[in-house]
Amino acid sequence: MELIATDIKDVVIIKPRIFNDSRGYFFESYSKRTFDDLIGPVKFVQDNESMSSKGVVRGLHFQYPPYAQSKLVRCVKGNVLDIAVDIRKGSPTFGKHVAVELSEGNHYQMFIPQGFAHGFAVLSDVAIFQYKCDNFYSPEADGGIYLLDDTLNIDWQINPDEMILSAKDMRSQKFEDFDSPFIYEP
Repeated sequence: MELIATDIKDVVIIKPRIFNDSRGYFFESYSKRTFDDLIGPVKFVQDNESMSSKGVVRGLHFQYPPYAQSKLVRCVKGNVLDIAVDIRKGSPTFGKHVAVELSEGNHYQMFIPQGFAHGFAVLSDVAIFQYKCDNFYSPEADGGIYLLDDTLNIDWQINPDEMILSAKDMRSQKFEDFDSPFIYEP
């Protein structure tokens, strides 16, 4: 595996080593030993998968402490634009975001630590998206930031009039109204 740095130090892209031959391909999508060596120890406890159609945008989601989650995300079918927004008070990149295309073709994964809001936009006809979490989902700790907030200036690569959004995501709070419980620790 190879780590690719992003504009936000703690968010990294993981490029797997892919072995191709006449039968197809093989790669190691996760190895605790390798992950711990490259990123540090993270104990993943839950795997999730979603299927969405073109134009679906999910996010920007996070879990409030003590249920905050780090995520290791990837797209196993189709392609998505994946977004991580820094919501850690005091961070030099507070309110900034990382955007990366994850696809079945590039096999990239993105590691998003606690203290980030996360979302993705489906760019292909269908996308199957998987993610590992280091904490269990807790409905009462569910949080969100409005994904079309002008303050964040995110280009989702989909016309807002063509986006398919959940009612919950449309009601999420604006970034300027968000009092983050996350504190940046250098």
